[in-house]
Amino acid sequence: MATVSATTALGGLRVVDLTRVLAGPLCTQMLSDNGANVVKIEPPGGDETRHLGPPYDAMGNSAYFAALNRGKKALSLDLSQPDAQEVLHRLLDGADVLVENFLPGTMEKWGLGYEEVLAARYPRLVYCAISGFGRDGPLGGLPGYDAVLQAQCGLMSINGESSSGATRMGIPIVDHLTGYVALTGILMALCSRQVSGKGQRVEATLYDTALSLLLPHASNWFASNQTPGLLGSAHPNIAPYDKFRASDAHVFIGILNDGQFRRFSHHIGCSELPDDPRFRTNAERLAHRQPLKALIEAAIANVDSETLCRDLMRVGVPAGVVNDVPQALAQAHCAHREMIIQQGAFTALRGPMRLYGTPASPGDPPPGFSQHSDEVLSDLGFNETQRRDFYHRGIARTHSPL
Repeated sequence: MATVSATTALGGLRVVDLTRVLAGPLCTQMLSDNGANVVKIEPPGGDETRHLGPPYDAMGNSAYFAALNRGKKALSLDLSQPDAQEVLHRLLDGADVLVENFLPGTMEKWGLGYEEVLAARYPRLVYCAISGFGRDGPLGGLPGYDAVLQAQCGLMSINGESSSGATRMGIPIVDHLTGYVALTGILMALCSRQVSGKGQRVEATLYDTALSLLLPHASNWFASNQTPGLLGSAHPNIAPYDKFRASDAHVFIGILNDGQFRRFSHHIGCSELPDDPRFRTNAERLAHRQPLKALIEAAIANVDSETLCRDLMRVGVPAGVVNDVPQALAQAHCAHREMIIQQGAFTALRGPMRLYGTPASPGDPPPGFSQHSDEVLSDLGFNETQRRDFYHRGIARTHSPL
């Protein structure tokens, strides 16, 4: 590994990124934000998310691709060809991390399997494989997409209302969290390498990640043998913890204990509620959640949502207006937290972690298709004649496939 920078957490770390779509690119973007040198290798057709538009941003990138690929150098290789594999080997010589999300068995088919080839050739390499279901087992090697895993792993069954039925969550939550699982695994493996001197294989699967999201629903099932169902915005274990209608908008109010419930009830002019036998404890409030919701909504029906939430927060009761996306991004606290990155025409969200000693520094806007092919190949020692030969034979690409 190269000399680590004193100003970024991962400065000097060299990462080879063979991923596309969401989980893998999100993982490697977070590595890049924190100083890692990331080279993104795309197949000849490009990362699929380059095609997932409209909308396109002011730089011509699909908004989807732009959200996941800043700070990377881009190169396209046809890794089914031996000469392209030689380029990859030059990249891996001295690299710290390789991340891939091919169907399991693809790297082995190309003669690039970790256990068979790479572990011995690059003993310090941390190899992270991201897949739908892993390599083996009843579903091993099969393709997996976020929404399919939401359905298969029970997440849709607890999301939605009786009127809508089971509903996909409006964000690719399984893919998103899998990117963080991969990131965590990579960082732990790098910590282990500091002691052992050896890299290792890291695995992150959408299946494992999706099941891990069943909190507290899996634990509720283990303890009660009662199948969790649709609760809309309500919580299976806590009440009132739900969406309520105020005069102008919906608000979400989260009350975790009896003290908060007493303060809340007093604030909305219903001081008698905590002494009502139906609502004295959380268990009783859960058993009578519907009449409790009706009483709360009647009490706040003429109250402005922003005022209600502001005043509840001031008395220690968590509450927030149900904002749409533009409203969420326009909040003063969003600006205060510097959550939006703006670099010329490029606008994006920053990563949510913040290190004060070695702060992240988001890199350049997302690269064009194979934008850095000449630079990367030249740095690897391929002269101009060799590079032109690669482009002519389709080993590497120089122009956008779109």
